[in-house]
Amino acid sequence: MANGVTIQQILTKYWGFTKFRSLQEDVINEVIAGRDVLALLPTGGGKSVCFQVPALAREGICIVVSPLIALMKDQVDGLKAKGIKAMAITSAMTRSEIDIALDNCAYGDYKFLYVSPERLGTELFKARVKKMKVNFIAVDEAHCISQWGYDFRPSYTKIAELRDLVPKVPVLALTATATPEVAKDIQKKLLFKKENLLQASFERKNLAYIVLKEEDKLARLLKICNRVKGTGIVYVRNRKKTQEIASYLKANKISADFYHAGLNPKMREQKQNAWTGNKCRVMVCTNAFGMGIDKPDVRFVAHMDLPDCPEAYFQEAGRAGRDEKKSYATLLYNEGDRLELEHNMETSFPPVDEIKKCYQSLSNYLKLAVGSGEGESFEFDISDFSKTYELNTLRVFSALKFLEREGYITLTEALFSPSRIHFAVNKEELYKFQVANQKYDDFIKMLLRSYSGTFEQFTPISENELARRSSSSRETVISYLKYLDKMQILSYVPQTELPQVIFNQARLDAKSVLISKENYTERKKQSAARMEQVLSYAGSSHKCRSQFLLAYFGEKDAYRCGICDVCLERNKLELSDLEFEEINVQFSAILEKKNTGLQDLVASVKNFREEKSLKVAQWLLDSGAISYDSKNKLRLNK
Repeated sequence: MANGVTIQQILTKYWGFTKFRSLQEDVINEVIAGRDVLALLPTGGGKSVCFQVPALAREGICIVVSPLIALMKDQVDGLKAKGIKAMAITSAMTRSEIDIALDNCAYGDYKFLYVSPERLGTELFKARVKKMKVNFIAVDEAHCISQWGYDFRPSYTKIAELRDLVPKVPVLALTATATPEVAKDIQKKLLFKKENLLQASFERKNLAYIVLKEEDKLARLLKICNRVKGTGIVYVRNRKKTQEIASYLKANKISADFYHAGLNPKMREQKQNAWTGNKCRVMVCTNAFGMGIDKPDVRFVAHMDLPDCPEAYFQEAGRAGRDEKKSYATLLYNEGDRLELEHNMETSFPPVDEIKKCYQSLSNYLKLAVGSGEGESFEFDISDFSKTYELNTLRVFSALKFLEREGYITLTEALFSPSRIHFAVNKEELYKFQVANQKYDDFIKMLLRSYSGTFEQFTPISENELARRSSSSRETVISYLKYLDKMQILSYVPQTELPQVIFNQARLDAKSVLISKENYTERKKQSAARMEQVLSYAGSSHKCRSQFLLAYFGEKDAYRCGICDVCLERNKLELSDLEFEEINVQFSAILEKKNTGLQDLVASVKNFREEKSLKVAQWLLDSGAISYDSKNKLRLNK
C-alpha cells in the first residue's frame, strides 16, 4: 500500500463508505497483487471504485481507457472534487493541449489519466507514456474490444499495443454486459497472462421485470407513472418521440422532461441535473441518457420500443433500483414492434456501395484530399451533412458506424468544450510584448489576474466574463484573443458544441475502402441473433424474466425471481417451485413422445393430486408453453 494506507481507509476517506460492495474488494486485491483481471459487474455494481481505489493505493498513475467523453469528464470532475489530480485526453483537444496534458502526467503528481482508445495509437501518446510511472491500466466498457460484443470498436485493439510500452503493468478490464463467449475473448484480446474472471451474479432481486402486451402504450405508461411513486426513466427509439411523450405526461400532470443527443450539451446538462436533483420526476429519452448516471432511487424504467439487443436492455433496465429497494423494469410491446425492429436492423446494415459512397461524401464535406487527414479531428454536424448530400440521417449514421467499426474513422459524442487559452511564451517574453504593444497590455494583465495556471496548461476561460470585466463586448475580447494567437503569444481554442469525426488513417479513394464481406455478414448474423433473443424475451410468457436474462449472460441455474409478471402468474397456482417443476418435467417427458389429450396427460402424472396437475397444465396452456393441435391433442411448443 502507498504510505501504509489500507484500501478500506481510502474507501472511507474519499467515498465515505465503511465497506466494499460484493466483489469490489476481491477485484481490488487482484490488481494490487499485480494480476490481470476481468471484472464482470452488473450496471450499478460500482465499477469505478474497482480501479480508483487501487490506483490511490499504489504509487504512480493509472491509465483509464474509456470510450465516452462525457463519462470521462464526469469521473475527472468527481475525482478533482475529492482533491485527487486527474486528467482526460479527448478528441475535443488540440495537439498542443494534449502535449501539455501528457507532460503534466509524466512529470506531475497526477493519479489518473483518462484517455479515449483512438488516442492510444498516436506517436505523441506512445512517446510520453514511456516516461510515466504507470501503476496499472483500467479498461472500462471492455466488451468493446471483442468482435463478438454488441458494441465492438476497432480502436480498442490499440490497448494491447499499450501493454508493449508498459510491459510489467497489470490490466483491469471492466464491463457490465458480457456473455461467456465475450468474456473469454476480452481476456484473449487484452493478452492476459492467464484467464482471471471475477464475476458477480447479474441477478437483481429487487427488480421486477415486466412485459406488457399493449396497443395503447401511452395510456399504460400514464398508469405506471401514477401507480409507481418516485423517479422514472422512459426509453424510446427516436428523438421526436421523447418530446411528444414528455408533453403527453406533462399534460396529464406528471412532472416530465425529454432528453436526446441532438440537444446542445448545456441543455442536456441542465435537464440531467434537474432530474438527478428531483426537480423533474420522469425523463423521456433515447439511449443517449443514462451512461454514467448513478442515481440510486430510480423506481421504474419503462421501454416504449424494443431495444436492439439483450445487452442494451439489461443495461438500461438496470438503472432502476440501485438502492436495492423494490423497482420495476417494464417493456411495453405489441406485434407492430417486431416489424419496426426488423426494419431498424436493415437500416443498421446499409449496402456496401452505400457505405463507400458515404465515405466519399464525408471526405468531400470535410474538404480532405486523398492521402491527407490522418489523425486529424473535425467538427461534424450530421444533420447539415445529410441535408447537403440529400441523404437519410439514420442511414448515414449506420454507414458511419460501419466505417468506424472497420477502423477508418472514429465518431465522438457531442460535448460542450469551453474556450481555452495557454500562454505560448515565457513571462519575460510576454513582458517584452506588453511593453512593445501598449494596446494589449491591460487585456493581458486582466487575463493573468483572472486565470491562474495559464503558463503551465490550457485553462478554460469565459469570453463573456472577460467582456464584463473589461467593459467591452464579447466580439472585442474574441478579436484580441485571435490576434494574440496569431502573434503566437498564446494559443486560443474557441468553444465547441459539435461532435467530432477523427480520420484514423489518411483519406482513401472510395474504391479502396474495403468492407470485409465476412465481417459484414457475420455481424449481421450476430445482430439478427440478438434481435431474436429480444423478440423471444418479449413474446415469452412461461419463463421467468430474470431467468431468461441471466441465462443469456451464462447463468443457467438461476432460480425464478418470484416477482416478474410471469412469476406472479405462477404464484397464483399456490404450488411450490418443486411441485411445479416436477409436474412440468413429467408433462414434457410425455409430450416429447406423442401428443395427447388433457385428461390423459393429467392422469399420467405420478405422485401428485389431479387438481395440482390440472393447474400446471392450464398455466402452460395460458402461457403458450403447450397448445392444442388440429386433433384437439396437446403438444409441446419449443
